Amino acid sequence: MEMPTMKLIKLAGLTVLALAMAACGKKEEAAPVAPAASEPAAAAKPAPLKIAFAYVGPVGDGGWTFAHDNARKALEKEFGDKIATSFVEKVPEAADAERVFRDMVQQGNQLIFGTTFGYMEPMLKVAGDSPAVKFEHATGYKQAANMRTYDSRTYEGAYMAGVIAGKMTKTNTLGVVGSIPIPEVIRNINSFTLGAQSTNPKIKVKVVWVNQWFDPPKETEAAQSLIDGGADVLMQNTDSSAVLQAAEKNGKYAFGWDSDMTAYGPKAHLGSAVINWAPYYIAAVREALDGKWTAGPGKHAWWGVKEGAIDLVSVAEAVPAEAKAELDKVKAGLKDGSFVIWKGPLVGQDGKEILKAGESADDKFLSGINFYVKGVEGKVPSGK
Repeated sequence: MEMPTMKLIKLAGLTVLALAMAACGKKEEAAPVAPAASEPAAAAKPAPLKIAFAYVGPVGDGGWTFAHDNARKALEKEFGDKIATSFVEKVPEAADAERVFRDMVQQGNQLIFGTTFGYMEPMLKVAGDSPAVKFEHATGYKQAANMRTYDSRTYEGAYMAGVIAGKMTKTNTLGVVGSIPIPEVIRNINSFTLGAQSTNPKIKVKVVWVNQWFDPPKETEAAQSLIDGGADVLMQNTDSSAVLQAAEKNGKYAFGWDSDMTAYGPKAHLGSAVINWAPYYIAAVREALDGKWTAGPGKHAWWGVKEGAIDLVSVAEAVPAEAKAELDKVKAGLKDGSFVIWKGPLVGQDGKEILKAGESADDKFLSGINFYVKGVEGKVPSGK
């Protein structure tokens, strides 16, 4: 018989052994990991504003369309991935323009720019059927609830070119190749004439119309006709560099138009009356991005030297110092508003008074010009 003490010792030993075996048989569990702090979900990036441009000519025309496309590229640089731009070039001013605008809408474009006068009616029709899309029409005069118009004061560039032309001509005869006889173009011809007469009262201006915005062969033919008729300084209101190139070939002078055309005729080039569409395009797109874009009747922007939209650049070294000084004076006056181009006394080709002494033309007057001022030869065509 075991003694009580020995039972207690044996029982304690068995207990220790059981605890040891239990410890050996138990798997080691990993310490619980504290849950990671949840990161805030990144805000969904807004889809880019889709913007489309319809061009009447090729982007490589060196003039009108080239200037618009440069401004489109400026938009991409300004806004980066906030926008996505596209364009269709060589869209005729006809029924096909409507098809192009409808296709742009179908592709999801939210802002559409039509960059020539002849797109007015097709764009107006498509805008009426697409109320959620914003439309901008260049050089037009009809607006809608979702369509507004914009333009550049190209006549300011034409006047500045005239200031130089009046000093550079030896025959006192200047020539203009006109595109389509709408107020915009007639206004530019007259302004060129007024600028030239400001530095040379003897000036006469001849005009040949080609009834196209972009047709290099016709533009060349018209320029040659003007040169053969005695014009030794040419200006154009067409979109290619053909007029400047014709002047270069004939040893005469000419101006670039809409874009800097120096490279197309460096010996003939006196300066380029350029349009910078970028300031307006940037302002319009910023309004669209910020939800501040508005349209409607009377919503029209007309920008010039004051807004940085018009300039005369790359003036040739051959231009005399006094002509350059006069140009600088005019440019500064247009910028601060102290100089007005269309100011009386002013008479038309028929000798009748157009503006009285001290009277300045308002934008409504300028928008409806369909006559030549004194000094321009020939008759204003009735239209297309």
